[in-house]
Amino acid sequence: MDRLILASTSRFRRALLDRLGLPYEARAPHFDEIPPEGLSPRDVARAFAEGKAKSLEAAPGTWVIGADQVPEYDGHILRKTESQDDCRAQLAELSGRTHMLHTAVVLWSPSEGRMLGETVTVELTMRPLSPALIDRYVTLDDPVGSAGGYLFEKRGIGLFESVRGGDESAIVGLPLLSLCRLLREAGIEPLDLAR
Repeated sequence: MDRLILASTSRFRRALLDRLGLPYEARAPHFDEIPPEGLSPRDVARAFAEGKAKSLEAAPGTWVIGADQVPEYDGHILRKTESQDDCRAQLAELSGRTHMLHTAVVLWSPSEGRMLGETVTVELTMRPLSPALIDRYVTLDDPVGSAGGYLFEKRGIGLFESVRGGDESAIVGLPLLSLCRLLREAGIEPLDLAR
């Protein structure tokens, strides 16, 4: 039986993977997220997902799941916020505007040297936000460490007017539709592994 390792300790990614009912082990990847020069934000997401997956050792018959997301606004990557003031500044910049979120997921078989992957892009349009509303939101969710200054998986969903894309689970960080396709491509039927 194939084993699965999730190269992430994110509670949000684990919650998404738990929805599929698959047995897996979650491990912290040993990977520094330093964007390579000259790559588009979409390609950076893929490079980070691959880097996370490849950073873990695994026994034969194991597939490592790597995932990463990169938000893009006006052609540049939104970095992870380091303080509540950073969150406020990014939310003010995105207020009333549309940005893109590129989420990559890969399956890596270290023993076979085989990499499968997909990248999903979702367009998010934020509603116009007043400074008072931004301050209230940041106080409630404390989204420090998030790129864009919001947590869509929590109260941050209330900041948006619309979302356009093929898989809303990609917004939270693990596109489940893509992952199921990749598992099938690897010869694993997700429902056969579900408990």
